[in-house]
Amino acid sequence: MGRPVAMFEIVSDQPARAKEFYSGLFDWSVDEDPEWGGYALVDTASGDQSIPGGIGPSTGEGDTGVKIYVRVDDLPGYLERAERLGGRRLVEPTELPGGFGTFAVLADPDGNQVGLWA
Repeated sequence: MGRPVAMFEIVSDQPARAKEFYSGLFDWSVDEDPEWGGYALVDTASGDQSIPGGIGPSTGEGDTGVKIYVRVDDLPGYLERAERLGGRRLVEPTELPGGFGTFAVLADPDGNQVGLWA
């Protein structure tokens, strides 16, 4: 079975500007949750098969940019596999609030950040 892209994320050191830009450009609905420290869920209004997203503030050096999250069934296993293939771990498996699952982040051999979501 394949591993689908499950989510996209845009991280900015100026998240209000990013939210305004992307909602204005693509008519996306951006719903900020105060309990999530300025992180907002994005609805692209593309129907049932659309990929959800998020726009949020930078929380550490080098985390700004756009990344995809791939749905996997074994976060530690995929992190180990990434390391064997030349990648490296950036964020260990972390529970999301609200029962949204668990995520981790790796860097591919070129330094591109890729999220994993279970």
